[in-house]
Amino acid sequence: MADTSVTLEPPVLLRLREPGRWAAVRDYTRRNPDMVVGLIIVVALLLVSLIGPFFVDVRQAQPMRAVPGQPPSARYPLGTDDQGRNLLAVMVVGLPLTLKIGFLAGAVGLSIGAILGLSAGYLGGITDTIISMIVDIVLTVPGLLILITIAASIKTFISVEVLALVVASLAWPRPTRTIRSQVLTLRERGYIQVARRSGVSTPEIILFQLLPNLLPYLAATFVAAVSATILASIGLEVLGLGPQNDPTLGMTIYWAINYNALLRGMWWWWLPPIIAVVLMFVGLFLISSGMDEIANPRRRRVV
Repeated sequence: MADTSVTLEPPVLLRLREPGRWAAVRDYTRRNPDMVVGLIIVVALLLVSLIGPFFVDVRQAQPMRAVPGQPPSARYPLGTDDQGRNLLAVMVVGLPLTLKIGFLAGAVGLSIGAILGLSAGYLGGITDTIISMIVDIVLTVPGLLILITIAASIKTFISVEVLALVVASLAWPRPTRTIRSQVLTLRERGYIQVARRSGVSTPEIILFQLLPNLLPYLAATFVAAVSATILASIGLEVLGLGPQNDPTLGMTIYWAINYNALLRGMWWWWLPPIIAVVLMFVGLFLISSGMDEIANPRRRRVV
């Protein structure tokens, strides 16, 4: 008599043997290497700030907590500055502060831009005219000059959060314009017309029809906004208009310039923060490029 018994495999093994999941991950990493490399760089920078406090005394990021003016050594791997700060501790503390400024400013700027862009693109008419006119006016004004004026007027009150809000005050016009252009094309789609003729309210169409279809594009726009706001904040900090008591990367570069570290050959003071800033921008740029590849089907690579 033939053996009709069936051997049942554990569900975990069955899931691991599903070719679709692993193949999808493999194909995605091959098709979108920019995103993978960018995430690795940014995650590595975040891990430095998260794991660093377990190995470095972050209190030495404050002035006069270490021997001033020391070159890199076993005791101080990145040396110290003239203010007596351990620059390795400064990097551990400064990386998350700089990223915090970028994420806060980018989130605020994108939120304002999304509200204005969705309203202008979907409602059209006088609403679109007014919003577009305001955006065009703001974009023609030199943004750095306005930021310098605002930051200089409240210099004594600037903290990390205040600097993020200052930068965010001019971080919304470009997201507004780009989101508006996307909504202008989406609102003519068939499913939007069907929802409109079915009596669905305007807020419901914007929230449940337009917004979900814009999520990949909004993610790419957010990463680009974070990069732009970090660049603007570092520009203000290098001019001495940042938080004076917080060791951000921009303020570290400012103090190095203020104390003539370049002319004095103290490369360990200004080089590490510049390298960290470059890596940060490269990582964010690659992530933005990868997100744009997801949001824009025309840029998708075929593997």
